[in-house]
Amino acid sequence: MAEKLFSFNTQPHVAKLGDSAELHFIPEVFGDQFLDGYKKIQDAREKISGQTDLTALSSEELRSLYAAMRTFLAGLMTPESAAEFLRFEVIKGGKTVADFRSRDEADAHAATVTGARVEDKSMRLPDRVLTELLEWVTELYGGGDSRPTGPSSGSSRASRRAGAPSKASSRSKGSTSTRGASAR
Repeated sequence: MAEKLFSFNTQPHVAKLGDSAELHFIPEVFGDQFLDGYKKIQDAREKISGQTDLTALSSEELRSLYAAMRTFLAGLMTPESAAEFLRFEVIKGGKTVADFRSRDEADAHAATVTGARVEDKSMRLPDRVLTELLEWVTELYGGGDSRPTGPSSGSSRASRRAGAPSKASSRSKGSTSTRGASAR
């Protein structure tokens, strides 16, 4: 009888944000959970029509991309962290009547409640940190840690240098080190 032990993570992954905040991500993703969420980010990027310079994007295009990124990340978090990270509250008379993970759902609910408005109570993070979180999660769930770090056996060899090797000598009789030297 053959036996093989398969292991998987059972403890949440933790992203530490500064000295006090933490976001907990589910230990493993199952099925197409990661791929479906990542596809939404890719779709948002395609709508931006291949722009790589974020400063050239309209505010609506950026909002769409950031919303896709935040939704993707929240979908991989534990419920408690997702509730802190992405939350839209429907407010009426100064009191929260409902909260949602999606702005569209919150807007739809607010439309059914007379005098209600939606407030974005999501965790605020600098764009740089949001992007770093996305990269970390992609590496974490996308199989980045399982990739070999050395060259693969199928890699091609380096090209030979053109010409014959030479044994040229330096014209200088002394050292020409410039370390620590300054222009005068």
